[in-house]
Amino acid sequence: MRSRNTLALSLAAAATLAAAVPTAFPAAAATTADTANSRTPGAHCPQLSKKLTWYGDNRAHLQQMIDERGTCANPHLRHGHKRPVAAFDWDNTVVKNDITDATIAWSLHHDKILRPASWKSTSKWMTDEADKALTAACGTDVPVGAPLPTSTDTACADEIFEVREDGKTMSGAAAFAGKWDHRHTVPQYAWVPQLFAGHTVPELKSYAAKAREQVLAAPVGATQKVGTHEIPGYARYYDQQRDLIRTLKKAGFEVYIVSAGSEPVTEVWSGGKGGVGVDREHTIAIRSVLDRKGRITTWNQGCGDVPVNKGEAIPYIDGKRCWINQEIYGVKGKSAWQKQDRSHRIALGGGDADTDVTFVGDATGAHLVLNRNKNEVMCRAYDDADGRWVVNPMFIEPLKQKPDLYPCSTSAYNEPDGSKGPVLRGDGSVVPDQADSVF
Repeated sequence: MRSRNTLALSLAAAATLAAAVPTAFPAAAATTADTANSRTPGAHCPQLSKKLTWYGDNRAHLQQMIDERGTCANPHLRHGHKRPVAAFDWDNTVVKNDITDATIAWSLHHDKILRPASWKSTSKWMTDEADKALTAACGTDVPVGAPLPTSTDTACADEIFEVREDGKTMSGAAAFAGKWDHRHTVPQYAWVPQLFAGHTVPELKSYAAKAREQVLAAPVGATQKVGTHEIPGYARYYDQQRDLIRTLKKAGFEVYIVSAGSEPVTEVWSGGKGGVGVDREHTIAIRSVLDRKGRITTWNQGCGDVPVNKGEAIPYIDGKRCWINQEIYGVKGKSAWQKQDRSHRIALGGGDADTDVTFVGDATGAHLVLNRNKNEVMCRAYDDADGRWVVNPMFIEPLKQKPDLYPCSTSAYNEPDGSKGPVLRGDGSVVPDQADSVF
């Protein structure tokens, strides 16, 4: 995995991938290249497909950003000049539904989870209640390191999935407790690659590939059972996002995926046959430390000033900014958690949830948000402080209009200590409550 089992990561070469000087959607001054292109329309401007439906004038906004920041206005991008960067979240941004859930479901249905020596050792935040619940449900008859019979043991499958999905036991007790920065990580997300400890990366990728085949073949709207849980049983690549990524790449952009899922799982979906053409070098997600035999451990690679850890610094909210700054722009140490100057920020950010709000907000050209009624990110999107936010309903099974206002002025912001607070603009002013208008 590109030497990801080592403790130090070096992507200094990627530091040259800086975003170009930004322009806003409201009329930008024409450059010489723009003027030349106006005489030969489309000569250097890869176009988004007009056969695919976008909400309102969103296609036009995105096309304007592509034209202004890509090869249309900057034909020398193809000759070693600094290229603008676009970064996308994965689950429910590029694809409909959650590929982590699909992979865990397939693994539970096929007895691929190995019994740990103790459940409590799988996460530094796991509670005694969760340890006891998992031990009681999954038993101790299976030898440590052997597969648990989750395909037939409904109680064990239920308990594992409940901890992953809601951070609780089936009885409702908290599965995780203690202190963590709620803008850097969430224990049940970090627990997913830890759950696959003992497997090799190729093994985990094979499970993800089989899950992918299953959910892509299932009809839209299909569900599946995991224990007694009913979850979506299908997934689809969004045609609009596939086309957007294709067009960005043709226009000279570097395109990255930045996900809070397990990196081997995300790589199966982002690249290869049927993917969106984003290779593993451009796919960033939770990176597990491997042991000497190449097996996944419960330790993760670190970011910024956080060294190898048990889940404290995953690509989650501010953590996505850290990983982008570190891996794409070569920013080291504590500074990787900070907002960078314009030349070291992405041009386009795409997401769907509060987990994406920081890196999407860092974008200098366009902030694309798929509306899933998530408070913090939708407050930012509807406030549209810089005029560059592009809000679109989900392309498949969009949500109905949120009946009440987003509580931007009081409780939409996710504080580091886990409490809720008001969403503030860059100047410190409070974002007023927002109505849901794009659905």
